[in-house]
Amino acid sequence: MALGYVGVLTVRVEMPWVASLKEKRALVRPVVERLKVRFPLTVARLDGLDAHDWEVIGVATISNDYGWVEETLRMAADYIAKEGPYRVTDERTEITALGDDTDEDPDGHPGEDGETHF
Repeated sequence: MALGYVGVLTVRVEMPWVASLKEKRALVRPVVERLKVRFPLTVARLDGLDAHDWEVIGVATISNDYGWVEETLRMAADYIAKEGPYRVTDERTEITALGDDTDEDPDGHPGEDGETHF
């Protein structure tokens, strides 16, 4: 059984009509800032920072509830898609289990290496 789950969402947004980095930042930055306030997430502009017509936004969260992580990332993706004046061209979600205790037997005894892993 996992101790928790880390969820990561990456969203590529494109705005081919934008002609400058300043104009792009004015479109993307407010959405990134509102995501941080509205949801329990860490949000960052990951890629395309020097391109004027596209950018990749990254979102991460952690919880002991897989369903909560999945739902929170879905709400964030929906928010990104409808809040900004751009097109979402790619969206990827990855949820990773933490502390998977495959080295323990069902009674919580140490695995072959003599250590209990948490």
